[in-house]
Amino acid sequence: MAIKILWADDEIDMFKPSILYLKEKGYEVISVTNGKDALDKVETEAIDVVFLDESMPGLTGLETLLRIKEKHSHLPCVMITKNEEENLMEDAIGSQISDYLIKPVKPQQILSTLKKVIDSSRLISEKTSSNYQKEFQALFMHMQDNLDFNQWADLYKKLVYWEIELDNSDAGQMKEVFNAQKDEANKEFNKFITKNYRTWLKNEAPNDAPVMSHSLLKNKLFSLLKEDKPTFLILIDNLRFDQWKAIQPAMTNLFRMEEEDIFYSILPTVTQYSRNAIFAGMMPLEIQKKFPDRWIMDDEEEGKNLNEDFFLGDLLKRTFRDEIKHQYIKITNHRDGEALENNMLNYLNNKLTVIVYNFVDMLSHARTEMEVLKELASDEAAYRSLAVSWFDHSPLQNALKKIADKNVNVLVTTDHGTVRVKNPSKCIGDRQTTTNIRYKTGKNLAYEEKDVFAVKNPDEILLPKGNLTSSYIFAKESNYLVYQNNYNHFANFYRNTFQHGGISLEEVLVPVVTLSSK
Repeated sequence: MAIKILWADDEIDMFKPSILYLKEKGYEVISVTNGKDALDKVETEAIDVVFLDESMPGLTGLETLLRIKEKHSHLPCVMITKNEEENLMEDAIGSQISDYLIKPVKPQQILSTLKKVIDSSRLISEKTSSNYQKEFQALFMHMQDNLDFNQWADLYKKLVYWEIELDNSDAGQMKEVFNAQKDEANKEFNKFITKNYRTWLKNEAPNDAPVMSHSLLKNKLFSLLKEDKPTFLILIDNLRFDQWKAIQPAMTNLFRMEEEDIFYSILPTVTQYSRNAIFAGMMPLEIQKKFPDRWIMDDEEEGKNLNEDFFLGDLLKRTFRDEIKHQYIKITNHRDGEALENNMLNYLNNKLTVIVYNFVDMLSHARTEMEVLKELASDEAAYRSLAVSWFDHSPLQNALKKIADKNVNVLVTTDHGTVRVKNPSKCIGDRQTTTNIRYKTGKNLAYEEKDVFAVKNPDEILLPKGNLTSSYIFAKESNYLVYQNNYNHFANFYRNTFQHGGISLEEVLVPVVTLSSK
């Protein structure tokens, strides 16, 4: 069916060559000479796009545009005018005009505008698919190379770029190809982690290991504290790199991005281990040895992250000769967020303000319990969209707006990511074994060896153990660990939910971004 164009201009005869050109290209054109007739045609005809002259007798083009948008907000409208005044252009753009052309216009300009307005989705989809096809082989070959930790981070950035591009362009068939490629990348990444992880924790030379949870503040925060301005560390719990990319436009609308980097979360990729390591600047086993009364084991009832403020204070004292005036704030609900927003300007008196925001992590955990969230976050694209919706309406964004025009540094990061689990793997443990389905720690663990990274001696990876024979297993790729009792029920219940604790690109490679005032 031909695209139907409504063209309103009191000098429509001047555009006969353009109208004939469009008809030759297969478009149907209905012409009128005033705004009132244009409004009538919009109601009686199935119009796909409207061309409006600004200077018509009676209703002006802008007035006609506003009336069209009242009833047909999604109908594309293009303004064509002799008037080059800036305020008219701003009014038209503010009224949701799709394009703005200055007379005289050539037929080719009209065609180009039509393709942009009507055909942009199809053209973008085709071009994105074509570009990814060209990149596919290069990415595949790169995966087979002996990549180091920096190259894996760069590769993951490229994969996230293509995932978002393909999702935004609705390239359905090519998305299936991409998903297969990402699965392959996760297989290779798991081989890389299992081969190198122990070595990184033994290395004293900083260049022989990536920035990890326990070295994050040393490498990314401490240099900012030497500058003569307040620094805000925003740790959004469980923020994947693709979710950062989704909220990046809103963040960079407020601040200038100085550096976008990736660090490696320690194992297991859960808050108790990774976030305590971040604030203590030590691996969990080292924390347990130095502060035995402040490290809470998995099988103990107490809260596992109640000492982050203490760990941070101790780390700052060990690192800096002079006292660093700092404040630690944890946000776990909307009321906390509103208090943050109200007090944000007061925090400018601190050298360092640490804000831990738990909302994204709460979403991830709630998803296994609430059927509504299962519907809302059914895949990665939906999960990104949920994060954007949260941030756009969160007190955190409002709080950041209050300091955007101040002279500040902002470091945005997280503790770990999350992955959509697809493949159940049977395991056996005792009553003290952890309940997390992406990792287990306990004694007498039985499991499918191909599905996990098993560490029988936790000392090797600087993790504490509940008893002398405790070991750890970490689920690889998109596997999840299910006990034999009620296996089918729990396998189905958790399939396609977002979980964390194991080894995947999405859980381990997470964002750390330095921002400054514009």
